[in-house]
Amino acid sequence: MAGAAQERTVLKIIFVSPDGARRTVDAAPGTSVMQAALAQGVDEIYADCGGAAMCATCHIYVDESYLDRLSPMADDENDMLDATSSERRKNSRLSCQVKMTESLDGIVVHLPESQT
Repeated sequence: MAGAAQERTVLKIIFVSPDGARRTVDAAPGTSVMQAALAQGVDEIYADCGGAAMCATCHIYVDESYLDRLSPMADDENDMLDATSSERRKNSRLSCQVKMTESLDGIVVHLPESQT
């Protein structure tokens, strides 16, 4: 089957609000979690700097079962995570720096109480 050999082009991201509400959005491979959130109206992601890792308004908590699948954190992201308005945790990341891959399909990210 020719179709079975093709790479899957739609990946899923599950956003969990502080109140426990869940929302699933689609993302193409290579799209950042932030881009997918903005494109599909996830209001809790502000992304004031547009994805340049300069503002920390796209802070997320990545479900621990996905942490080992993420690319390593760059120094600028690490520095910006010290400026988040909500508590920084060991699973904190900037959603602009998390690019979707097949291994992240179905990733669960928890949204913080505040971005500003």
